[in-house]
Amino acid sequence: MRGRRALKSACALGLLSLTATACGGEASRLGMPEPIGPQAERMLKLWQGSWIAAFAVGAVVWGLIIWAVLFHRKRSDDLPPQVRYNMPIEILYTAVPFVIIAVLFFFTVRDEDYVEKTTKDPAVVVDVTGFQWSWQFDYKEKVGGQEKTVASVVGQPVAPNASTGAKPVMTIPAGKTVRVRLHANDVIHSFWVPALLYKKDVMPGYTNEFEFTADKQGTYEGRCAELCGVDHSRMLFQLRVVSPEQYAKFIADSKAALAAGGAQ
Repeated sequence: MRGRRALKSACALGLLSLTATACGGEASRLGMPEPIGPQAERMLKLWQGSWIAAFAVGAVVWGLIIWAVLFHRKRSDDLPPQVRYNMPIEILYTAVPFVIIAVLFFFTVRDEDYVEKTTKDPAVVVDVTGFQWSWQFDYKEKVGGQEKTVASVVGQPVAPNASTGAKPVMTIPAGKTVRVRLHANDVIHSFWVPALLYKKDVMPGYTNEFEFTADKQGTYEGRCAELCGVDHSRMLFQLRVVSPEQYAKFIADSKAALAAGGAQ
């Protein structure tokens, strides 16, 4: 009876821990930032699903261990029943891990295809160039059938604790599909915005690209996630998500500034 009570208590404690982890706010994200778009939401769900699977496997394993400890303690010197060469049990031992791996693989591939999917005609195209030790953002539009730069932001290396105004800012409209094309002229960098729950390498001689949509307006921190040299920690930037009207004004003002510069 005592053993059964201990087993029930252990199961209740495990269920309570799992429930507390899965409920509400930051705890439900299991260490991840709050997502700001559908791709980030999908990544968060994959992360949560992986933890649920891990908790389930852990509960089964610990349950079997506790069951063996409580109900199969040594009571005599007799050899306990042996299960070697028991084909059903050995097949089960082999099949269950493969089933777990197959399920995790399926959901990983499904979500990776969704996150990496690109569209034919995104609303915004930004060429991002990583260089030692900052970022350049070039906004592209098709003018007369040719792609031209209509706005450009060139950053400078900043101190890790620099004020907001010191960091280069990538401005995008909320609710619109944004394509980011990544370039590097020196070494490998990595474009990372934690709120997107995504990062991608920026490699010399190769253009990486991805698309995302941000639904929540605000300013989000970004940085280089690849150790790219002595001032790697100074490659900071910000992603600013604004309304479509504010974005249109930003592009219009940038076009006017480019035109005025060209006329001088």
